[in-house]
Amino acid sequence: MSKQTHTFQAEVAQLLHLVTHSLYSNPEIFLRELISNASDACDKLRFEALADETLYGDQPELRVRLTFDKDAHTVTVTDTGIGMSAEEATSNLGTIAKSGTRAFVDQLTGDQKTDAQLIGQFGVGFYSGFIVADRIVVESRRAGLPPEQGVRWSSEGSGNFEVEAITRAERGTRVTLHLREDAHEFADGWRLRELVSKYSDHISLPIQMEGEKWEEGKEEGQPGQMVKTGEWETINQASALWTRARSEISDEQYIAFYKQIAHDFEAPLAWTHNRVEGTAQYTQLLYLPARAPMDIWDREQTTGVKLYVQRVFIMDDAEQIVPRYLRFVKGVVDSADLPLNISRELLQHSRDVKSIRDGNTRRILALLEQLAHEGDAAAQPGQTPGDAGEAAADAAEDSPSSKAEESKYAIFWREFGAVLKEGLAEDLGNRERIARLLRYASTESDLPTVSLADYKARMKDGQKAIYYVTADTPAAARNSPQLEIFRKKGIEVLLMTDRIDEWAMSYLNEFDGTPLQSVAKGAVDLGELEDETEKKAAEEAAEHIKPLLDRLKQTLADSVEDVRVTTRLVDSPACLVVKDSGMSLQFARIMRQAGQDVPNVKPVLEINAGHPLVQKLEDSPHFDDLAHILFDQALLAEGGLPDDPASYVRRVNALLV
Repeated sequence: MSKQTHTFQAEVAQLLHLVTHSLYSNPEIFLRELISNASDACDKLRFEALADETLYGDQPELRVRLTFDKDAHTVTVTDTGIGMSAEEATSNLGTIAKSGTRAFVDQLTGDQKTDAQLIGQFGVGFYSGFIVADRIVVESRRAGLPPEQGVRWSSEGSGNFEVEAITRAERGTRVTLHLREDAHEFADGWRLRELVSKYSDHISLPIQMEGEKWEEGKEEGQPGQMVKTGEWETINQASALWTRARSEISDEQYIAFYKQIAHDFEAPLAWTHNRVEGTAQYTQLLYLPARAPMDIWDREQTTGVKLYVQRVFIMDDAEQIVPRYLRFVKGVVDSADLPLNISRELLQHSRDVKSIRDGNTRRILALLEQLAHEGDAAAQPGQTPGDAGEAAADAAEDSPSSKAEESKYAIFWREFGAVLKEGLAEDLGNRERIARLLRYASTESDLPTVSLADYKARMKDGQKAIYYVTADTPAAARNSPQLEIFRKKGIEVLLMTDRIDEWAMSYLNEFDGTPLQSVAKGAVDLGELEDETEKKAAEEAAEHIKPLLDRLKQTLADSVEDVRVTTRLVDSPACLVVKDSGMSLQFARIMRQAGQDVPNVKPVLEINAGHPLVQKLEDSPHFDDLAHILFDQALLAEGGLPDDPASYVRRVNALLV
């Protein structure tokens, strides 16, 4: 193949422009990304060689080597991994080969820290080399291909790249960076060793550099210099971190390993590291991130921890070993029992995998329970937080989420609470444990710090249910007319404002023997807390204005199922509720916005018989207009929109005139 010139995919060109003009805040990440890619290439070869040992050829050793040339201002990363063919080089290095490419590019902001994090997160770490290089040359040969089918790829990071055939005796890939003038510092042995120790010490493959020694000047007055010895030295631990005893691993090493596998610049909130022996033997090292990724709600995004079998890398996103509602967890699971040739299909039906999945779930929930306990204790003066043990990892000092007044669990809940709620539906066996981890704002607390246990401990004598209201925003929930009677009587109500809440609560009917009741469903029943005098007055009012109720029901027949007098309103003239077993109006709106077919939900209009607007209705010459305005205002108050906004505006304007 003669030399060919290709044009970068548009998204790559945009990414390269960003890299070369914006990402100078942390240029040293280039080495972490290139070594990580080299390690992945070796892992892929090891995996493919399980089925075809001839792929190793006469190079059985898997390793990564770093070299540099101070005079030429170059840094080279060489691996003995799977390598690339000419077609793969063109595709892999000229295209962001990942679903959601457009979404990825749309998220590029120009903010140095955020975009640098995205580069790792979206698996395009190779391009970080252009942070420090004005030209990159890649030479590679795929395992199993003859030497004359090597390939050379080169680019200056502008709009084009060149590809040509070469003869390459060695299997694997060599990436040579021609450093920019302001990045010459990286063509230095001490600097490269420092970066390997900082970012890549836990790579399980040996990372080697040629040894150096100090040599005095040959003549008097001539300065000495470092010279290469010609012997290769391994400069990293070259052993899997998770295989070592916890007592041998420092917090700094745990954090560095997390940053490497998660491509995250922030330290994790906490972690758990255990060796499990029983029906299935495996080691787990699982982390809780401090910040949710931007694609946390992308259902097509593959998630999961890295799966190893006997320290052989198998797959990067083994989602079968962690339930979907814990998809934010990062880490490694290394099994001693699974077969080396296990596939995703086999993972779905393996008993050992189910045992590992259950064990991981228990460990993660236990870690969350510990953080929640510490957060609750810290919020109550005079109590001592529990022992953090292995999970005591402070968030990075420069992180906005590491404020002293915010507990780790509060940070976790802000970032991942809505995801955890999915477990109420997905994990019946752990539903009670998940319920104890839930946190909400309430009419007594502006912050989402109220647990169901806290609420139950504060329930009034005679209160028979845990009350909650769902809404689109905190303001809409706090100002909901359905809360008026509860506020008047000093009864706490939980405020649920995540879009998932309405769906999740359909799977949680009670907590610790106490039913949960939406204040927007069914007739209000405060049991022993209800004032008999008020109840009797409402019954008398309902009887007195029955003709008005019948007329309202007839006028609004297309919109409401029933009209009745309520005791739940104090200041508002009307509100909308649904039957106990009915779909709430908010949930129906969410389903429609998601493109789902939803049956028409007719609510019940409850009116406050003592309100002046209701009292004025009966004799008003504008009865029909007022009735529709009353309904539309009740709909607006609970977050909905009138079916015909123009008619609503016309009616209001007519009455104002």
